[in-house]
Order: sequence, then C-alpha cells, then structure tokens
Amino acid sequence: MTSLSHAPSEPGDRLKPKGTHALRHWLMEGLPESSGKRQGPHGKPSAADKHHSWWRVMCLTGLDYFSTLGYQPAIAALAAGVLAPLATIVLVLVTLFGALPVYKRVARESPHGAGSIAMLEKLLPKWWGKLFVLALLGFAATDFMITITLSAADATAHVLENPFAPKFLDGQNVIITLVLIAALAAVFMRGFKEAIGIAVVLVGVFLTLNLVVIAVSLVHVVGSPLLTADWWTALTTQHGSPVMVVAVALLVFPRLALGLSGFETGVAVMPQIKGRPSDTEANPEGRIKGAQKLLTTAALIMSTFLITSSLATTILIPAAEFQPGGAANGRALAYLSHQLLGEGFGTVYDISTIAILWFAGASAMAGLLNLVPRYLPRFGMAPAWAGAVRPLVLVFTAIAVVITIIFKADVDAQGGAYATGVLVLITSAAIAVTLSAKRKKERAKTIGFGAVSLVFLYTTVANSIERPDGLKIALLFILGIVVVSLLSRMRRAFELRATYIRMDEAAMSFVAALDEGAIRIISHDPKTRNAAAYRRKLNHAVTVNEMGDPHDVLFMEVIVDDSSDFETALEVRGVMRHGFKILEVHGSNVPNTIAAVLLHVRDATGLIPHIYFRWNEGNPIFNLLKFLFFGEGEIAPVTREVLREAEPDLTQRPWVHVG
Repeated sequence: MTSLSHAPSEPGDRLKPKGTHALRHWLMEGLPESSGKRQGPHGKPSAADKHHSWWRVMCLTGLDYFSTLGYQPAIAALAAGVLAPLATIVLVLVTLFGALPVYKRVARESPHGAGSIAMLEKLLPKWWGKLFVLALLGFAATDFMITITLSAADATAHVLENPFAPKFLDGQNVIITLVLIAALAAVFMRGFKEAIGIAVVLVGVFLTLNLVVIAVSLVHVVGSPLLTADWWTALTTQHGSPVMVVAVALLVFPRLALGLSGFETGVAVMPQIKGRPSDTEANPEGRIKGAQKLLTTAALIMSTFLITSSLATTILIPAAEFQPGGAANGRALAYLSHQLLGEGFGTVYDISTIAILWFAGASAMAGLLNLVPRYLPRFGMAPAWAGAVRPLVLVFTAIAVVITIIFKADVDAQGGAYATGVLVLITSAAIAVTLSAKRKKERAKTIGFGAVSLVFLYTTVANSIERPDGLKIALLFILGIVVVSLLSRMRRAFELRATYIRMDEAAMSFVAALDEGAIRIISHDPKTRNAAAYRRKLNHAVTVNEMGDPHDVLFMEVIVDDSSDFETALEVRGVMRHGFKILEVHGSNVPNTIAAVLLHVRDATGLIPHIYFRWNEGNPIFNLLKFLFFGEGEIAPVTREVLREAEPDLTQRPWVHVG
C-alpha cells in the first residue's frame, strides 16, 4: 500500500499561526475525519471513551423528546380544541404500536447510529440513491434546525411570561431567541464533549416538576366536576355522536405530530450505550437491547405525560388563553404551575423548562454536526471545511438566525415545519423496515409495518396539506443541500479519490520487470477487449510517440462500477490477454483512478510512468459532464489535471501523452 498524501510535519516544525491564519487554524481545528468520532451526544465514541447505561443515554434523547412537553400540550389544544385529549390518545397509540416497533427494528438493523437513512441508502442504486439520501437529509435538517429555533422561541416565551421578568424584555421575543441561539453556538464553538451528565440532571428535574404540576392539575380536575362536565358537553355538542368524535379525533391527530419527535435521535445516540462484554462491532447485541429498552421506556414515559397533560390543560385552561397572545400559548403546563402552585414554584418550573428547551437545541445541533459529515464527505459533496465543527456551527447558526427572523420567534408558526421534518423521517423509517421485512420474507411483519407506513404516510400528507410551510422549508433545505453538494462535488472533481491501492502479484511482476528507463502504459477502454483492438491501440501509440520496445508496454483498463461513489479502494490486477500485459482496476471514474495508480506505480518502483491516450471525440462540454456524472469523457486532460494537483513537483509527476 502506498500513501497518497504528504507526511505530516514534526510538531517542532510548525510555527504558531498569526492573524487570519490563526483564525483559520482555530476554525478548522477539532474533530478527526471520521464522522463517527465527532463530538456531541450523537457521535460514535472511540474504544477509549466511556459508555453509559441505557437509562442515562435515554436522558440524552430526552433533551429532544421530553422537552416537547414545554409546548406540546398548548399546541395540541390550539390545533384540536376540546378534542385535544382524544387526539392525543390516538397519537399515543400510533407512538406505542407504530413508531416504537419501527424504531426497535431500526435499532437492530442499524446499531451504529446511522439510523433509517442508512437503511434506505441501500435501496436505490448509484446517483438515485445519493439524491434520495440528500432529500432525506433535507427533511432531517428541517427537523433539527426547527428543533433549535422552536425550542429557543418557546424558552423565550417562558422567560417573558414569568412575572419576575424585567419589563424592558416585553416584545423582545426575536432578540431574546437570537441571544439563546448565539449562546448555543458559543457552546459548540468552545467545544461540546460530554452531555450525558448534564442531560440526566436536566431531564430528571424537568420530569419531576412536570409530574408535580400534572398531579396537582388532575387533583383539581377531580375536584371540579363542573369543569369536566363543561368540557364533555362542549365535546359532544360540537361533534355529535361518539362515532363522530372518534372520527374527528383521527382527522385532527396529524396536527399533534410534534409529540412523535425524538425517535430518530434515539437510534442516533446508540453508540453511546454500554453493551455487553461479548458485544462485537458486527453484532453488538447488548447495545441493541439497551437501545430498545431506551426507546420503550422513553415512549411509555412520554405517552403517560402526553395524555395526562393534554387532559389537564384542556379542561383547566380557558380556550382563549391558548390563542396567540394568550397566557398559555406555547406554555400550557407553565401556566398551570403558576396558577395552581404559586409564582415561586412557577418560576422554578420556568427555569427548568428554559434550560431543557435550550439544551434540546444543543442535542439538535450535535445531531446536525454528526449527520451532515456522515454522508456528504463520503459522497464527495461537502467542502473541505465541512470536516470541522466550528465552520458548520457558524453555518447552522446563521440558518437558525434567518429562520427565527422569518418566523418572528413564533412557536405556533414553526410547528408545521417541525412536524413535517419529524413525520418524513418516521415515515421513511417505517418504509425502510417494511422493505427489510419483505426482503427477509417475514410476511406478518411486512403487513404490519406496511400498515404503519400507510398511517404515517397519511399523517405526513395531511400535515403537509394543512401546514404547507413545513414542506416548503424542507424543500428549501433539500434544494440548498443538493446545490451545495453538486457544486462541492464539481469543485473536488480533480482530487485523488483512492482510499488505498493494492496491486496483486501479477501486476507487481509486470511493473517490476521494468527496472530501468520509463514505464510506458497505454490507456485502453475495457469495452473492446479483442486482440485487434489492443494491436491498433499499440500501433497508434508507437506511431505517434517514441515508445522504444513495444514489448515492454503495459495496458491499463479502468472498469467503472458506480460513478456516484467518490472514494474507493483500488485493487489492481495483472492480466494477460491476447499476449498483452494489462493492469486491470475497478474504480468510480477513469481519470482519477488512472492518476492514483500512476502515482502508486511511481512510489512502488521509483520510476516515472508515462501514460498514453488518444483524444476523445465529441463536444468537450458534453465530455466534461460525462466525466462529472459517469466517470468517463475528458479522460486525458482530467488525468493530467489530477496529477498536477496531487504532485506539484514537475520532475516527480507522471507524464501524460495524448495523440
């Protein structure tokens, strides 16, 4: 194996950067190239890192999942009115009998934190698969970005509605939200290494306070039968028979889809879970069981809180208070904590809610920092700086600022976008496990998961029709990701793309036989492998170029397997065909593969190889597009350009001849 990159300099050779170089050094400093080792709760820890019990990691997931209690009951009451408790029951049934089984299966089939996107990546071949993943990344980005902005906006609502908040903060929702987002960015610019301990404290305190508020609220419900009777009367009067009540509840349940958030995060944090001593990388059974316990426990806890909180808030809070500008808008449980337990307890509840909502944004930011580098660099669709945390933090923060300003830090206005991102990810996961069950010929599970997929598909479509802003934002994210990805791919078109190169014994014997002079190689199209084609190619090269003994000439054939792949491992085989010596190699494109092999041959033999081409016929622009998308086309000039960028020393650069 030959390294294709320059050796790192010694520490003593490095001078401390100054000025703009110091800033660039600081921005690019940070994480290793492997996205699985990135910082944050969604990262895959190295073998030396500490793993955690599943219940502690559940608290990490809870930053995203449980924190929705800060705004979910109010959004449910605003969306479904008196039907909110019944619609919430439908949501819980979908959670326990739909989303939970789906993600328990995802945890088993994707135990390294890649999630359902990785499962779906395998379904479509080549460029279609890449574009499909980019689309899902757009919806995932919508989910995580709106988590940051919506959580910060709701934290702002809790700040402003607290009776002890300074008066000068009134009406400053956008500014306060932007300050919270900036503070979140500052955490990641400084370095975000361990969140488990903080998450356990925040989630523990938050759930305890919610338990107290809901318990006291239910006591008031029991002690106020008139309020319950008024709610029931309004329910039956507005919607008629019980059958109609259930039917309408099923129709309005998609508006409550925010309560499904957190499942994708749950499988993303799997690498943090402590497994069994017998776990292997290929079969981490202990980690899988821990993740399934995490998902089940979190779903049961959240389902209990959702039903009880929805019932208490719908009965005890006047409907007008849920409307925009109302005291319970976006903060129903906080409203009850102040009303029923006093301003002191209410303030403690507000502080806890503000903290977990803000830190939910931290969980989402960490998810973005791991999700984007997990796919885009591997596709060649990310700029070089996408491998560092700080530049990405600045980009995501800028996007969050724009979203906050557009939506004016309004929790209700962002609910549709958030729900769209959540629902698309869950729907894609349901489809992925359905297809997985079908491939394994599990008929009963295929039918069951197929039915769940239809439920989520209906929910997604209904939510998108009713609140199209979420779909519009997701499409903007998808468009942005696709455009940036393709531009990055074109910008990186002339890089060496070999992860490593290995030559078999026959190939090494071919190049080792030429122990002096130049190694002369003719590029040949593997589509024509008859003896006459090789002879014509050799005669042409000998006629046009001074090649010496034609018996010493080698041929090189690159077989393009999947041109959508960016980096590939190259295995060079030596083949005798019709009496000609041929170096055969499979790659994702022709010119970059040829350049990588030439540099490898140079390093292995100490001789400078010469490569011979014929000019391609056809329009050069069309040939360039063929190279970008199919790995063929303008082979000769692109090979020369790749070699020029890879080897700046002209005397050490392999020669390119075209005739």
